[in-house]
Amino acid sequence: MSVFALGLNHTTAPLDLRGRLAFSPEQMAPALHGLRGRFELCLPEAALVSTCNRTELYVAAPAAAASALVRSTLDWLAEQGGISGAQLQSHSYLMEDRAAARHAFRVAAGLDSMVLGEPQILGQMKQAVRMAEEAGTLGTTLHQLFQRSFAVAKEVRTCTEIGAHSISMAAAAVRLAAQIFEDLHQIKVLFVGAGEMIELVATHFEARAPKGIALANRTLERGERLASRFGGEAIRLSDLPSRLQDFDAIISCTASTLPIIGLGAVERALRARRRRPMFMVDLAVPRDIEPEVAQLADVYLYTVDDLSALVQTAGEKRQAAVQQAEAIIDAGVQSFSHWLDQRAAVPLIQALGRQAEDWSGAELARARKALARGEAADDVIEALARGLTNKMLHGTLAELHAAEGEERAKLAETVTRLFLRQGARAPGHGSH
Repeated sequence: MSVFALGLNHTTAPLDLRGRLAFSPEQMAPALHGLRGRFELCLPEAALVSTCNRTELYVAAPAAAASALVRSTLDWLAEQGGISGAQLQSHSYLMEDRAAARHAFRVAAGLDSMVLGEPQILGQMKQAVRMAEEAGTLGTTLHQLFQRSFAVAKEVRTCTEIGAHSISMAAAAVRLAAQIFEDLHQIKVLFVGAGEMIELVATHFEARAPKGIALANRTLERGERLASRFGGEAIRLSDLPSRLQDFDAIISCTASTLPIIGLGAVERALRARRRRPMFMVDLAVPRDIEPEVAQLADVYLYTVDDLSALVQTAGEKRQAAVQQAEAIIDAGVQSFSHWLDQRAAVPLIQALGRQAEDWSGAELARARKALARGEAADDVIEALARGLTNKMLHGTLAELHAAEGEERAKLAETVTRLFLRQGARAPGHGSH
């Protein structure tokens, strides 16, 4: 089997393009079914990872079909975003086998994230595996790839300080708000959405004790549960346009495929606020807030890409942790490659087993007939041993006789390694 990873991320593609190729959890299973339906003769294993920073397809298929699969998969992914294959290719990357495994391990460990060492991606990859399993596209090879990536990520977090000094997106959002408002105790904050990212950002803001917290979500019940954790108010998503004016800071991260906060609604909110500034953070991909909002004079709008500059940190301790993590990943890649090589030999091993069974069956049948005719047991056993030996060596000896020159020398070396092991002497070697 061959494994490849095809995708784009925050280093290769702009935010809007990533938004066009983002998949919500509800879209994952239909997308995987659609991809698999593309291939009539070959049904590959496939898993889809989609976050605000990346969209990646991991595919495993017979090596002979890999090149055709890559082309078809690239075209399929471009169609999902309504873009050309050439446009996608200019912003994407393709990795195969060892490189694909290394990439998956680095992603799981947080080494390929916008925030180095951030832990959220691990949960998102585990969700991708569950989705692929439910869609019936997770086979043995991808299962091994992801389980090994999770084990590597756990070892990296346990044995290194890769995440110890990282500044999260949530902390960056609070830091920006503190630059705009003199006192965070005096502001009201609205969170839109109820996923992990919103929960994380709300936790950071709550620690600064703002004047008020509210949470808007499509499902009111889920919104109420999360709002109650922070002593906040839950509001309906449909009431959002009329309530924007009440809040100084708005942080949004939903799975909506279209913006839910438009330019008109923000303009009306600003008029009602008498031009008092609004701080807005759009952590969603695709965007939750229309890009034109950023042009309003009294609005400070930041996207997930804008926050990336605030979370890049360096230092000797960080570099040492990265080197330790890369060493752990190298070992994981080596182990997975060995497993892949072993899997590639399975059909040959099975064929050898069947051939050996056929030979032994034929010789046993001949031996039983000889015993039934009254032949001596010792003679029958010797004939059985000779028959099996001749059958096992016939093909090898024929190849040795037919080979010439360098080919024969290489073949002789292989035959010696396979048949003359455990202290047996090669022909022509005398005793010492």
